[in-house]
Amino acid sequence: MNDFKINEICPTTTFNKLNDGILLVDVREKDEVKNLSFDLPNVINIPMSEFENRFNEIPKDRDIVLVCMVGQRSLLAAGFLIKNGYDVNKVTNMKLGLVRWVDRGFPTKGDTSNIEVKKSSCCG
Repeated sequence: MNDFKINEICPTTTFNKLNDGILLVDVREKDEVKNLSFDLPNVINIPMSEFENRFNEIPKDRDIVLVCMVGQRSLLAAGFLIKNGYDVNKVTNMKLGLVRWVDRGFPTKGDTSNIEVKKSSCCG
């Protein structure tokens, strides 16, 4: 069995890499995305409930950042991609998820009222 470490970056680093052409893959379920989503280009939604059957929709030649609400499901999805032939150097998890993204004031669409904003350090 191959051991590997999944690369992780915080929302601030993710936001700063958007101009580099990264692709965000949101693994939250459709009802979650309908309520609150990233207000960005280059975001695709492949819910965890469909991930095993749809992961091939994610291009292998792009830098991918997987995202979810708090970074747990996206971490699992990142590991799944790597185990299924994606380059460990092109797959990254956004730790702390959409909750921290909202906390940092980055672009979203929808209802953020149920997210507790702490304005804490993102990458510390």
